[in-house]
Amino acid sequence: MKKILVTGANGYIGRHIVKTLLNCGYNVDACDFRFDGVDERANKIYTPIFNGDEDIYDKLGKPDICIHMAWRNGFVHNSETHIEDLNNHYTFLKNMITGGLKHLSVMGTMHEVGYWEGPIDENSPTNPSSLYGIAKNSLRQAIELMIKDNNIVLQWLRAYYITGDDLKSNSIFSKITKMEMEGKEKFPFTTGKNKYDFISVEELSEQIVAASTQTEVGGIINCCSGNPISLAEKVEEFIEKNNFKIKLQYGAFPDRKYDSLAVWGDNNKIQSILGVNPKE
Repeated sequence: MKKILVTGANGYIGRHIVKTLLNCGYNVDACDFRFDGVDERANKIYTPIFNGDEDIYDKLGKPDICIHMAWRNGFVHNSETHIEDLNNHYTFLKNMITGGLKHLSVMGTMHEVGYWEGPIDENSPTNPSSLYGIAKNSLRQAIELMIKDNNIVLQWLRAYYITGDDLKSNSIFSKITKMEMEGKEKFPFTTGKNKYDFISVEELSEQIVAASTQTEVGGIINCCSGNPISLAEKVEEFIEKNNFKIKLQYGAFPDRKYDSLAVWGDNNKIQSILGVNPKE
């Protein structure tokens, strides 16, 4: 059975990926600073990955697959840490590949694309408008260039809007949950008309594991539902599902001019990996 290294294993998504891999029977090395949320069945790896060690691949036990999830401040899109950390990510992945890694999966984001209306596929042009998107997009381009003439399997896993495990995220769903727990009666809201591609963190983890443990489909892979749903519909559904008493205060905030009216991922590639017939 293949040995899989997951960096950022104790992160919002990482801990779910570790659990999913273990449930599938893989040998999982979980790498992070802390492990309070990591499945106890995983092998804990305390080795720092951003120290520039050229032999980091050997030190990490020569994994068959590396799923690189580690990333600081993913919910703070204009944090300067995204740019400050970019070289560390590149150096780590370069040293892993130079050391002998043949299969790499990296967590990407729809924010690499920037403003877009309609479906996003692997050929959609990128024009990121946040430091988070700029850093992720730059890392992808640099890694693609690095492996251009090498026999390396690269999967760039582009995520969209994630729900679930809400108290551990910084999404609108986590904010609603916290205000409900505080006994607030109303949640200030926009019109909620914008449509996005929502996916639960559990389903996202299943898609990431499926994509990362096969070698037939590579490149940019949208991990998403492929189904645009209005923010209002999704939030109202969330409130009802959790039996919350809080009500949405529509129009308390204006809709942001730079938010697309509708954006979602083209999920043909992930559907083919999962063995589902792609949409016509």
